[in-house]
Amino acid sequence: MDLAATVLTLGRVRLEPFEERHRAGLTAAARADMSIFRHTPFGVIDKGYDWWFDLLRAEQAANRAIPHAVFADDVIVGQSCYLNPRPRDGVVEIGATWYRREAQATFVNPSAKLLLLGHAFACGAERVELKTDALNQQSRGAMLKMGAKFEGIHRRHMRRADGTMRDTAWFSVLREEWPTVKTGLEARLRVQA
Repeated sequence: MDLAATVLTLGRVRLEPFEERHRAGLTAAARADMSIFRHTPFGVIDKGYDWWFDLLRAEQAANRAIPHAVFADDVIVGQSCYLNPRPRDGVVEIGATWYRREAQATFVNPSAKLLLLGHAFACGAERVELKTDALNQQSRGAMLKMGAKFEGIHRRHMRRADGTMRDTAWFSVLREEWPTVKTGLEARLRVQA
């Protein structure tokens, strides 16, 4: 797998790999409703979005992540990232995804996932992982709705920002499942158009 950072566009949605110029727009979008970060294990509510932006930029510089600013109609509405790439195994995670409330349950997430999954598989991915706090029913529902397969719960997988242990729900899309997932996402977008 040779996953490259690139701008991805589909209709009204554009994903741009993080640059410093995205900081202000992402910070403003995040500050609009910090409660959207309640299931994020990185302490965004306490430390602020700028702290998380800096963390993701460091991961980007170390080639451990490709964070994207997500635009809808040329306005930043959130982020989604490639995380933990394992080129030898052809595996990457899509995560650290969040959207402003008004962008949730719209064309934004299906478009972004169609772009990110499609690009990952075009770059040689064999498996794309998605995971979330087991308590995050909204994200779990979105992963199932997009066609990802639920693989189970990893108990006490990681520590939350408040110090409690998080159980993590794992999902995946395999290369041979991608055509079906792609068709489903495209159908959702036609309905929402």
